[in-house]
Amino acid sequence: MTSSFPPAMIFILGALLIPLLKGKIKSLFILLLPLVTFYIIINLPHGNSGTFDVGGFTVILNRVDKLSLLFGYIFAIVTFIGSLYAFHVKEDVQHISALIYAGGALGVTFAGDVFSLYIFWEIMTVASTFLILARKTKKSSAAAYRYVLVHIVGGLCLLAGILLYVHERGTIEFAFIGLKGLSAWLIFIGIAINAAVPPMHAWLQDAYPEATVTGIIFLSALTTKSAIYLMARTFPGAELLIYVGAAMTAFPIFFAMIENDQRRVLCYSMINQIGFMLVGIGIGTDLSLNGTVAHAFTDILFKALLFMSVGAVIHRTGKSKCTELGGLYKTMPITTAFCIIGAASISAFPLFSGFVSKSMIVSAVGHHKLVIVWLILQFASAGVLHHAGIKIPFFTFFGHDSGLRPKEAPWNMLVAMGIAAFGCIFIGCFPGVLYNLLPWAVDYVPYTPAHIVGQLQLLMFAILAFTLLTLSGLYPPDIRTINLDTDWFYRKGARVFYKVTDWGFNNFNTVADRIFIGGITRRVNIFAQAGIANAINIGITPVLVVSGFNKESRDSIRKVIKRALSYSIYPVGLITIPVVIYLCLMFLL
Repeated sequence: MTSSFPPAMIFILGALLIPLLKGKIKSLFILLLPLVTFYIIINLPHGNSGTFDVGGFTVILNRVDKLSLLFGYIFAIVTFIGSLYAFHVKEDVQHISALIYAGGALGVTFAGDVFSLYIFWEIMTVASTFLILARKTKKSSAAAYRYVLVHIVGGLCLLAGILLYVHERGTIEFAFIGLKGLSAWLIFIGIAINAAVPPMHAWLQDAYPEATVTGIIFLSALTTKSAIYLMARTFPGAELLIYVGAAMTAFPIFFAMIENDQRRVLCYSMINQIGFMLVGIGIGTDLSLNGTVAHAFTDILFKALLFMSVGAVIHRTGKSKCTELGGLYKTMPITTAFCIIGAASISAFPLFSGFVSKSMIVSAVGHHKLVIVWLILQFASAGVLHHAGIKIPFFTFFGHDSGLRPKEAPWNMLVAMGIAAFGCIFIGCFPGVLYNLLPWAVDYVPYTPAHIVGQLQLLMFAILAFTLLTLSGLYPPDIRTINLDTDWFYRKGARVFYKVTDWGFNNFNTVADRIFIGGITRRVNIFAQAGIANAINIGITPVLVVSGFNKESRDSIRKVIKRALSYSIYPVGLITIPVVIYLCLMFLL
């Protein structure tokens, strides 16, 4: 039974039981669900299972291979870490939304047909929106509204592409698609929006920082990485992704350097890391695809660790601005240490996880002699160290002394951070464990003298540049500002569109009312009254004469009929008679 039961349903069905439980039993149940799900995933047989027929098509809920399994493993692991981090949260809505969201991600990962893929894709959108709404602020509500609108557009593109895909190919099973034809492009756009591909990337740094402290752990791990999984599954070797990904690694650095909010800095860092993964997918070789999958795995861990350390600070101080923090290492030393581990991992220091995964992608670029792309990735790697590797821990825990003396993070947050930190170090020291799980067999050794020395040179010079810029006062200061991104266009554009359409349609309604209701209809009504009255007068005169009425009696009867017809209700009633007759005939037919 467990060998074919969809892992996604463990989370989704389990989430529905949470309101029925109370106290410690509820908390333990929430922690147990990811463990049970992980057990089911490791016991899934390779191939297709959980299949059934609908309308002549075969729905596949479990398409199991090494690619889907690796994403399944990390999604279950991060759900456990996130649930432990949120152990103290009392609101059911956050736990329910997070588990259904994780279930949707697993459903997407193991879906073997486009219809179940789309259903789980939309489940993710709805559930993740509630993690933003759960913060219950005016900003979070507005951000959630914009977030869901963007993802509705992406979902509609995906659905349109799926319908065309099924029509063209006569099957709902999906695997490699390639960028050929309208259906493929629509599917690509739908996935690309969730992957935060420019210019539709701004939803990420707009919405994620407004989520709850615990909700953003799930948000950082599931939506964009599910999109990376689908890109690797359906569009490997698409050359466009090389250049799109290279751009994504570079431009967020400039935004992150001037951003004051910690979580927005990390959101720009997410886009930067997704860019590395898309470059690997675009190259499409076994080495580059393995690098993409490995980097997605490690990125989920170290990005969750960074968001958890920043979240612990927000939980204790209520502050998230770099200008409001500093000197927290004095009272939050353990959180500080975990943040430094996450920073070293994302910066790809040797012996940390980012080093053994990102290097595969950079090496694949070098093997293909893509010189400009390789230089952009080197620049982006140095930039990552600046904004995520140095800026976050330095301005949060060191830098100027803010005078804040908060308590250390709660035990459950520390344990969750500890698990993620252990994963970052373990994978960095023993990369073979991760490499053995990768979908394609590649003989790759990250710890070569040339690679270690080259990476350390890059990192040391980046640290030197940060130090010199800071001491000289040339480093961009963190100030209280609002940074404009591409979301400015649809925020302002939507308002302009609303005003234009409101003015246009309301004026059109006014003109239409004046012409048709006040003009033509009124004249038709008058004509109908006069016409019907004249027709009745002409038609009834012979009847009255034959009946023997004298002239005075005939004039009296005609006056009574004319007075009755003077009320406008009669023409309307007469006009409705044929309509009623028509509807009755239609009903009988």
